[in-house]
Amino acid sequence: MASRRENEQGQASIELVAVVLVVLLVAAIVWQLALVGEAAWLSANAARVGARAEAVGRDPTAAARSALPSALERGLEVERPRSGGVHVSVRVPLLVRAWEGPVRVGAASSLGRAAR
Repeated sequence: MASRRENEQGQASIELVAVVLVVLLVAAIVWQLALVGEAAWLSANAARVGARAEAVGRDPTAAARSALPSALERGLEVERPRSGGVHVSVRVPLLVRAWEGPVRVGAASSLGRAAR
């Protein structure tokens, strides 16, 4: 009977390890999705800041860069479409902000100028 009890304890240990690994994987996926959302929100804010700077004759790239945390500045791309406004895209970090991923998110913003 002691052998059977040891087998059950061993089975429980294996199940615990498997559950812990699944929980860690789910937590990592949720954290990555949070980083994607944050990068999208920050790029939209940087696009608005860049559009405001462009509207008053300042450098939209410098303005957009100033609106981002340093971890996202490295992957920053700012475009100025012919139709006006500013398009900002950044690389989404992987789990840790210091690691850049291959995925980019972006946003565009423009402030219409009144006709004179």
